[in-house]
Amino acid sequence: MSKHTRHTAVLVPAAVLAAFVLLCAQASAAASVAPLPASAYTTRAVCPPPLPGHAACQALQLLALTAAARAHTRPLGIARAVADPTPSLTGGDFGLTPQDLHAAYGLPNETASSYPKQRIALIDAYNDLNAEEDLKAYSKEFGLPECTTANKCFAKVNQRGETANLPFPQSKATLESAETLCNGSEAGETTQKQEEREEACYFEHEANGWTVEISLDIETAHAVCQNCQIALVEADSASYADLEAAEEAAVALPATEISNSWAGPECFDNGGKRECVPDSSAFNHPGIVIAAAAGDDGYLNWLEEPPTRYANFPASSPHVLAVGGTRLHTLGAGGEWSGESVWNDGGESAGKKDGYGAGGSGCSVGFAAPPWQASVSDWSSVGCGAKRAVADVAADADPYSGVAVHDTNPECAYHYEEAKVKHVLYWCTIGGTSLASPLVASVFALAGGAQGVEYPAQTLYENAVATPASLHDVTAGSNAECLSPFDEGTGLQPCSAAEEASTSCSSHLICLAASGYDGPTGVGTPDGIVAFQPPAEAGGSKSGGSEENGNGGSGGGGGGGGGAPGGHTASVPPTAGNSGSWYTGTSTSGTGTSTSGVGPAIQLSRLALTLKALIALNRSRPRVSQIAFTFTLNMAARVRISLQRRVVRHGRGRWQGQARPLTIAALAGYDSHRLGGHGALPAGSYRLALAPVGGVARSIVFEIG
Repeated sequence: MSKHTRHTAVLVPAAVLAAFVLLCAQASAAASVAPLPASAYTTRAVCPPPLPGHAACQALQLLALTAAARAHTRPLGIARAVADPTPSLTGGDFGLTPQDLHAAYGLPNETASSYPKQRIALIDAYNDLNAEEDLKAYSKEFGLPECTTANKCFAKVNQRGETANLPFPQSKATLESAETLCNGSEAGETTQKQEEREEACYFEHEANGWTVEISLDIETAHAVCQNCQIALVEADSASYADLEAAEEAAVALPATEISNSWAGPECFDNGGKRECVPDSSAFNHPGIVIAAAAGDDGYLNWLEEPPTRYANFPASSPHVLAVGGTRLHTLGAGGEWSGESVWNDGGESAGKKDGYGAGGSGCSVGFAAPPWQASVSDWSSVGCGAKRAVADVAADADPYSGVAVHDTNPECAYHYEEAKVKHVLYWCTIGGTSLASPLVASVFALAGGAQGVEYPAQTLYENAVATPASLHDVTAGSNAECLSPFDEGTGLQPCSAAEEASTSCSSHLICLAASGYDGPTGVGTPDGIVAFQPPAEAGGSKSGGSEENGNGGSGGGGGGGGGAPGGHTASVPPTAGNSGSWYTGTSTSGTGTSTSGVGPAIQLSRLALTLKALIALNRSRPRVSQIAFTFTLNMAARVRISLQRRVVRHGRGRWQGQARPLTIAALAGYDSHRLGGHGALPAGSYRLALAPVGGVARSIVFEIG
């Protein structure tokens, strides 16, 4: 996902935002200062593009292009009264503050005492050595309550829910060792040394990017819900398998809300063959708010190079709350909301993708729309037919109206001199749907969580009808591609939203904002917490089945049970194994699925190559022993493992064994293993198959060379 420089105009009303509490004493003497134009900035993607089977975090950092922007003496995104010529955090020079978010979206600072204690889990990859210290510095700067391990507000665990055995880097020395190895290339070094260097560089680069994402996640969650507990769940890597294992660990904590600020295309091309995410079972946890970023590359990821043209996962799962991105307009005189539009800062013609982001949206190719989404009044104009549409809801994501983040990372270091004394501030401005996802999850926490609703996205859809004033209906903009070049002199994009949508999505609402539901912003953005609380419906009860499938709840949708608070009615989507079609895409990982509608007692899922294996496969003739993989079993079982290569004999293709099959005793839950042998593997197509005794075989196909 290449991100390039892109300039767009920002609407800045004449109204001046009154200084916040921390500046009240100086505000009367200060002059009104408006933000610099967007052309003074560009952005960078915090995380590198993902390897196959991996995801990328959806955070974008705002970078200064001009001397005025680098001075950090002008506020970002909001006109303010600035009294101090030195960089001011409370003045907004590094982005929106917690006070800004609360004022803009009309939010309380804490959950009501009548609600159970809320715990927000943030799913990220790698280990942030300074996570708690950065959160402490952020809290101190903005006068928030401390959130630490000592007061049991903050916890950090690995993807198995353990506080020990955290992912790379386990210590500062571990990180420095990887950096030294990465930067110490020598002439004539061995192949093994080169391989070690490549791995060190990849892990070091990935881990540094995710530390910024982690700071954004935990600081946004604490900023929005200041008496919520914060749980950082760190996956071993950014692979889908590891991130989904972290999801399960968050559920087991237990978490009341989970935010996933990462994404990858629902389907991708593998040697000319489309492969899709096989299921979303890792996110199917009724009664927990699970939010997921819709992505930063616009409608069907058109900003990616090359475009994938698919909606992002896990946002495309009907089990989750998909969160799109907006641009907050300048706030009113009292800090209140004064307008929002679809975030779209990208696009140039002639096949060149210039831009620093746009909120994601799109129609799923495999997941069905849940009943509450398909029942919106303008559904026929969305353009997704019976398929799931992304997003459900939205919040601020444009880096230009991004938030101030404290992160002890060289990428966030700002150096300045005052009275001949050199200073460094570890603050940067971050946006992306990585901001929107924890923000929305935390608003749900303020509202008391799911409150008995199996899939809480339904709450928002029902309130959009019952109390439309409880949400900001975003009706301006699109996240589609503009085919005309923008004006370099003014930085203005010449296309109207209607023009963008007409060429990208045939003017359907999946890429065009409109009154009511639309793809880029869902049912709208927060306006207080009323829309996040189940509406009172006398006499209602929870339904165990899906209206879409009419199967009466067979297949794990959950039995009837008692009514939710206020008599709320909740419809449960179908799950894998129901008579309804939860996922209708194709995948190479299902080789022998049951047709009876009842799965075998032993089930193996989430088979994936490890990150190290993927790196090794990019080299010439990797060794058999470098084929390492992860998987999940629902119960302990013996598993037979085989590796085959596709060969052609007499014009006919067949799979031929490449290593001696082996059988292992695998434990229940998440497990990992590698093949044995030191033989080299030539270029070609390979199939790794795992067959649990008494269960269904699963396989993945990959290429070497």
